[in-house]
Amino acid sequence: MPEREPPAPAPKSHHDAPSGEQFTTAASVFALLADPTRLHLLWTLAQGESDVTGLAERTGAARTAVSQHLAKLRLAGLVQPRREGRRAVYSLTDGHLRRLVVEALSRADHQVTGEPWHA
Repeated sequence: MPEREPPAPAPKSHHDAPSGEQFTTAASVFALLADPTRLHLLWTLAQGESDVTGLAERTGAARTAVSQHLAKLRLAGLVQPRREGRRAVYSLTDGHLRRLVVEALSRADHQVTGEPWHA
């Protein structure tokens, strides 16, 4: 049986002690998530990409409000648009944000429904 090569070292972990800049950046993300409409938009985008009209329909928010919230989220680097003809289609920028939004809403579900907590 041929000898196996040792595994490559693991990439730098996100679990190193955060810097002050990382805490500040994370707090600014949480501040953006503190608005229910923006959180709803991010949750909707966690399900898949959408344009402003689709987001307005699915969140029940006015198109102008959705556009304003998306502008803030875009400036913060949380969503990204891509052009599809004349319309912009938005998506989340990364899986970390997707998991953060889903976990926050899953936790809220436990609080609202009284379902037991789990690890």
